[in-house]
Amino acid sequence: MSTGTVRFLIGAAIFLALAYGLTRLVSNEYVFFALYVVLQFIVLATAWNILGGYAGYVNFGSGAFFAVGAYTGVALYKALATPILLQVVAGAFVSGLLGLAVGALSLRLRGIFFSIATVAVAIVLETVVVNTPYLGGAKGLPILRPEPPALFHSYLEWTFFLMAMLAVLAVFCARYVETSWIGRGLRAIRDNEGAAECSGVPTLKLKLFAATLSGALMGAAGAPFALYLSFIEPTSVFNLNYAVSALAMPIIGGMSHWIGPVIGAVLLGTVQQLVTVTISSELNVLVVGVLLVLFVVGAPDGILGLVRKLRRPKAASAAGAAA
Repeated sequence: MSTGTVRFLIGAAIFLALAYGLTRLVSNEYVFFALYVVLQFIVLATAWNILGGYAGYVNFGSGAFFAVGAYTGVALYKALATPILLQVVAGAFVSGLLGLAVGALSLRLRGIFFSIATVAVAIVLETVVVNTPYLGGAKGLPILRPEPPALFHSYLEWTFFLMAMLAVLAVFCARYVETSWIGRGLRAIRDNEGAAECSGVPTLKLKLFAATLSGALMGAAGAPFALYLSFIEPTSVFNLNYAVSALAMPIIGGMSHWIGPVIGAVLLGTVQQLVTVTISSELNVLVVGVLLVLFVVGAPDGILGLVRKLRRPKAASAAGAAA
């Protein structure tokens, strides 16, 4: 195990300890309600970046994978009162299979054609859910939360801590992919897929792997959604905001490194929660749009790229002084 991996695991353990400590020290439930959203954004942004950032295949159907995870959890809970951990595993599995199926059908397409195909998947799945009475149909379905585990005061605290664990897992997966031969292959596909194929890179297998892992992580993020809100309906889970935010956060933070989507998710999620509390939740999409335009125009490589540009003059002056 490399030194970097050991440091990451130590940092993850400290982060989870702090997250649990927060549940002991804070009594305001809204804090966990808001932090859950930020952590959920970290999972979604990281998952999107595995396919969109590393491989260069832009996915506009993030809401579909998120919703499949959410409704898989609802179906299991309604039928068997399945614990939330099993709902997360099942949601990740089903959404991963969806990612594999969508990838097998559409990853041979390139550019805008693949993006259009992912949008079509979201529309088809939303139509199916709306016409399925067992899942609540268009009216939605109220969910009665069970008792929280003994270590937590409320179920909202438990879902917050669960999402913290999922955020750590998602970032760990993204870091592993980026630093392994898989990441090198995906970056070769992004830069020049034809040249990568000629060099012996198994392009289709790598793209299918990225699509499956990305879909599975998005489904895991969606699985606790119904118990988090005690209600679920198609408009909220198939919301375009998930697709736009999942795309915007890696762009804002930077798609070249696994930490970029985390930075973008924390920034965007925090700003959206502040806007929701102080002004109106209706302005969330406007906030995303404004930030996205600002970064695309002013810092196309995201915050990470901006930091690198600011460091270059200092590095150059230091090298000159040394010479």
